[in-house]
Amino acid sequence: MTEPVLIRVADGVATLTLNRPDRLNAITRDLLLALRGAFETVATDDAVRVICLTGAGRGFCAGQDLGERDPRGRTEPFDVEAIQIELFHPIVRAIANTPKPVVASVNGVAAGAGASFALACDIVVAAQSAKFIQSFSRVGLSVDAGGGLALVNSLGLPRAKAALMLGEAIPADEAAAMGMIWKAVPDPALRDETAALCARLAATPRTALACIKQAMTAVATATDLDDYLKQEAALQGIAGSHPDYAEGVLSFLEKRKPVFE
Repeated sequence: MTEPVLIRVADGVATLTLNRPDRLNAITRDLLLALRGAFETVATDDAVRVICLTGAGRGFCAGQDLGERDPRGRTEPFDVEAIQIELFHPIVRAIANTPKPVVASVNGVAAGAGASFALACDIVVAAQSAKFIQSFSRVGLSVDAGGGLALVNSLGLPRAKAALMLGEAIPADEAAAMGMIWKAVPDPALRDETAALCARLAATPRTALACIKQAMTAVATATDLDDYLKQEAALQGIAGSHPDYAEGVLSFLEKRKPVFE
């Protein structure tokens, strides 16, 4: 049986590839369990400095495989809340909680929870042919896999509500212009752009990246300015006490390339 998620580690970068290309990498229970396991594996691997999430074939992830939600022959509705808590939320938390930067390389359609997983990542680069579709309302659902929070944080409340209620496809170029993702690139350039981005992150001091990631999370969760400033200062203190900071300053003063741990 083909593995639903492939793991490749090279040069400090772990690439996790959703591997159901014949179904545009649509989500199944097996895929979610495999993806969770993959994140747990690479998150604890000291050789991995950056995690990249992408899809095999011509799609990133088309969202839930509705073949697993066929209501025919059932006397009770699916307990979607329990499914979210058991299978989807651990992946969103794994992306958020790992101190390592997580890059989404969106090579095709990202719909429903597939879009939510992409937007949960720290940096999203997409092929220009890719589209982001909040398809939940099309099948009578609300929003899941942390997608609502990600959309409000990136687009603001008015655009987030419109994206979810209308369920229209948002092309990658438009998503970049709206601030939903970081960058859209020509399709043939996606692989090289992703590789260059991941290599750059892998060469950046990991403590600095971890603290930046946590600080940006604090922005979204802080109750007020004082709360955020307290968290921000504590994180800057952690980064500033690491030897990489001293090396960064020294290399600047000595006009040479830094050698980080």
